[in-house]
This record gives sequence, C-alpha cells and structure tokens, in this order.
Amino acid sequence: MTRLASRFLVDLLLRRTEAAGGFAAILAAGDERAGVILVQCSERGAPGPLLERRFAANGGYVWEAVGPGDGDESALSAYRDRRKKADPDLWIVELDIADAPRLVAEWGELS
Repeated sequence: MTRLASRFLVDLLLRRTEAAGGFAAILAAGDERAGVILVQCSERGAPGPLLERRFAANGGYVWEAVGPGDGDESALSAYRDRRKKADPDLWIVELDIADAPRLVAEWGELS
C-alpha cells in the first residue's frame, strides 16, 4: 500500500472541509512526509472530539478519539501542547463544521 505524505493529506482535509462550507486551520505543522495527524473537531466554536490517525493491525489506518473527552477547551489545549512537545513532527488541524467526525471518517477512506 502506498503511504501518502502527511502534508498532502492535511491539505486534502482542509480543502474538503472548506468545500463543505466549514472552516479548517492548521494549528501546528509537522513533518511534511510522515507526521502524525491530530484533528480537533468543533462545531460552531464548541470543541468536540480530538481524533488521531493511527496505524491499524491490517496495515492501514484508523481514527481514534484521544485526549480528554469532556469538551473542556483548556484540557484539550493542554493535551495538544503536551503532544506537540513530545512529538515535534505532529500535525494539529482544527475543523469547525457540522459533524466533523463524519467528514474525517470519509476523508480517512481516501488515505
């Protein structure tokens, strides 16, 4: 299976979100080729789940919810900061669109 570069996948996610009428922003740019991707899902400014793209046992990828799950913005921000300090290659992308996890899942099918 061909592995697509992280930068390409992030750019694709930004375009798909904006084409669907949402807002997308890169909060932290990671390694262009192989950085891990975190997606902060939001809807109308209210924080939702934080999703991480991880390797699956079958050699593909899965999206898993990570970090604090209570929607507390300060806790989510602290978690993202800790992850970025631990992994400078990490990408952090924020999506503000209705049903962002569904959009991420659809996008994940392409990657």
